[in-house]
Amino acid sequence: MTSATDSPSPAAIRLIATDLDGTLLRDDKTVSDRTVAALAAAEEAGIEVFFVTGRPARWMDVVSDHVHGHGLAICANGAAVADLHAGGELVKVRPLERPIALDVVHSLRAAAPGTSFAVELATGIHYEPDYPPFHLDPCASVAVAEKLLHEEAPGTGVPVLKVLAHHAELTPDDFLDLARTTAGGRASFTRSSPTALLEVSGPGVSKASTLELCCAERGISPAEVVAFGDMPNDVEMLSWAGTSYAMGNAHPAALAAATGRTGSNGEDGVAVVIERIIAERLASGAGR
Repeated sequence: MTSATDSPSPAAIRLIATDLDGTLLRDDKTVSDRTVAALAAAEEAGIEVFFVTGRPARWMDVVSDHVHGHGLAICANGAAVADLHAGGELVKVRPLERPIALDVVHSLRAAAPGTSFAVELATGIHYEPDYPPFHLDPCASVAVAEKLLHEEAPGTGVPVLKVLAHHAELTPDDFLDLARTTAGGRASFTRSSPTALLEVSGPGVSKASTLELCCAERGISPAEVVAFGDMPNDVEMLSWAGTSYAMGNAHPAALAAATGRTGSNGEDGVAVVIERIIAERLASGAGR
């Protein structure tokens, strides 16, 4: 594994893909002035910036003041692409089909009694009575998952972006392993929370697969991408990108998947790498 001082060839980099929580954001959910300046410098050098997060589009206010030209965000672990310049409008949706979601709910209820669920729709979050409440979403409705996922006729409901499953007693990684063993062939399972909170997406949907689609539309190859992340939901993206950095505070799975390691989110680890890429790019005359 390389360190932050071992930057990729600056001329080869066309896109930076960065996670938010635990990565770009500090623990108080702010973006440091140094990181804001680094992102702006990357764009000035002709490098695109994508925010790639488990957050829904409506929770992207943490970076809305720092968007500049980088207006696209991959949200909900790859289930949606949002245009932050258009108020978070979803421009691409990769839904979790409701029959699959119901099947997963039934499987996890049987395999891990006490599991509670939330359903993230393209229009907002809703959750069960026993699920930890979302204080950022006070208007969310509360009902059992089977009712939240019900639709009058197939295909008539609002797209489901992901299902969240919470368990109060299992450890986070044990819960993830159990879910993947129980229903991993029917959906994609990951986690980004320090608690036993799983995120369930459609089959094959991940940060990496949606980033790959967006890059293909722009003629950008994995070798031209630098990615940053810290949790299991970043593993596929860190593995896919030609160059990737796990944060100093990263989960072991993210560290194992990345090609390099940088400082923690509190140490502006993303900015450290970007600054070096830009400096080498300017020194080599590769900038615009």
